Amino acid sequence: MSQTATFVFCAILATAYSADRKFPPGFIFGAGTSSYQIEGGWNVTDKSESIWDVFAHTPGKVRNDDNGDIACDSYNKWKDDVQMAADLGLHFYRFSLSWPRLLPTGFPNEISEDGKNYYNNLIDGLLEKGIQPVITIYHWELPQRLQNLGGWTNPSITDWFADYARVVYTLYADRVKTWITINEPIIMCDLSYNTGVTAPGIKDPLASYMCGKHVMIAHAKAWRIYDKEFKPKHKGRVSVTNQLIWFEAKTPEEEELAKLTRDLSVGLHSHPIYSKEGGWPPVIEEYIAKKSKEEGYARSRLPEFTPEEIELVKGTYDFYALNYYTGGTIRKARDGETIDPWPLSGLPELEAVIEKRPEWKKSEVYWFSVYPEGLRKQLVWLKENYGDLEFLIVENGYPSIGLNLQDLNRISCIEGHLEQILLAIKEDGINITGYTVWSLMDNFEWNEGYSIKFGLYEVDFADPARTRTPRASAHYYASVIKSHTLDVNIVENKHITDEL
Repeated sequence: MSQTATFVFCAILATAYSADRKFPPGFIFGAGTSSYQIEGGWNVTDKSESIWDVFAHTPGKVRNDDNGDIACDSYNKWKDDVQMAADLGLHFYRFSLSWPRLLPTGFPNEISEDGKNYYNNLIDGLLEKGIQPVITIYHWELPQRLQNLGGWTNPSITDWFADYARVVYTLYADRVKTWITINEPIIMCDLSYNTGVTAPGIKDPLASYMCGKHVMIAHAKAWRIYDKEFKPKHKGRVSVTNQLIWFEAKTPEEEELAKLTRDLSVGLHSHPIYSKEGGWPPVIEEYIAKKSKEEGYARSRLPEFTPEEIELVKGTYDFYALNYYTGGTIRKARDGETIDPWPLSGLPELEAVIEKRPEWKKSEVYWFSVYPEGLRKQLVWLKENYGDLEFLIVENGYPSIGLNLQDLNRISCIEGHLEQILLAIKEDGINITGYTVWSLMDNFEWNEGYSIKFGLYEVDFADPARTRTPRASAHYYASVIKSHTLDVNIVENKHITDEL
């Protein structure tokens, strides 16, 4: 780091604050990744194709026709991943399992020895370093064979997923104590089927709510399997994670629209699990039923839960897991205005347009603005609606473009969100127990390929060795973890400054 950059960096970190910036005892820090985004090894041994293997190999679907065939090569470099996590001082490392790597047929009739051993090695390697594994069972890597049978629109997938989850628990629950069943229903269902720009590449808005219902039931079945068969012995905990964007009214006149937006974007995949009554948010159920009738449908496009399904899903949580990146303002679309659902541009269901406030700091990535206050507002909303839950933030990060080790914007973004977490804990009484940076390293960022960088570690994808280099944000985050406070100065930490 140059002398000038060091001065600027330290000036940021040395800013005086009157509030107590220490984290509560027991608060834990981690970083995350997902299997398709980092592993590579897409066709080794008996692994079958996932929907992302097929989608990314289709020309024109991913920027620059990038794919995850090699990605960060974590299939071969998992020891390097573990060492990076250890160098940061992480308390936990969140990663996901590849369904077709473990179950090549998609079903439990065949369990891959290679896949089983790969994750055994990763889990054991983390534990040897004192790092707890946090496993996401499904981070969008559906076996293509199951997609050919209808994927998440087929009601049978709730049992297929439950069977997969039971295999996973059987293999790893003796060592893994925190589980995420499914990552971001709003992205894999609503965004995917409303746009077709992510795997499986099908654009059909009717499918989005079918997918959403099946995800809720699949999660519930997996949670109940663990609760009955594994929790008594292993004492772990299970949840689903939701991608939450804080929406607020652009003007006071649009506050009711903002409330409806929050009920749709947050409540749709939270209310069935965390509310006392269960089922879809009543206001959303009523809204979509009315709109469906006006559109000429015989019944609501939002499929109903049966009374038995409501009871099955309700209460299937041990904590509330959330991913938060940004916020948006919401306004009613003008007559004739096009509503584009991708990404963060509009909500066609509500005939609404999403915008950003001009004072929010923008990144190089067009959909992203830094709005840490939105995280705190979202947490308050969740507490008000669903009670005094334990919250674990399992994704939060800053997207950039290009190679840059001096990522001061990422540092500022992480610090800003951690400040809001502390305020939520100390002033709002919210029980937040952990925080996860997305991501440990640069990786395959879905339909954007390798053009967007989220990593604490920079990855050189032009190098066959996939060299990883810590950014300034890695050093900053390591210092926060070590000191357990936001009042850090990295120039005083030899472990960090040796690398600068």
